Amino acid sequence: MRERLAIIHDEASRRDEEKHIARLRVISEKIDKLAAALQRPIDPQLAHYLQRRSYDKALEFLEHCSGRSATVD
Repeated sequence: MRERLAIIHDEASRRDEEKHIARLRVISEKIDKLAAALQRPIDPQLAHYLQRRSYDKALEFLEHCSGRSATVD
């Protein structure tokens, strides 16, 4: 998700819209695959963010939950 943010903020990348969108598509697909591979069940709030592709919120959630597991025991 940090890599996605870096792409979004990459001014040079945005100059070529087609390549920029392609880079975002690739990283979004990678995030989707990683999300699908998460051990179940996952926290409902995290699941909501991932399903809605609210990756900024998902990253914030994970960073704030770094002291505890992102899965529900």
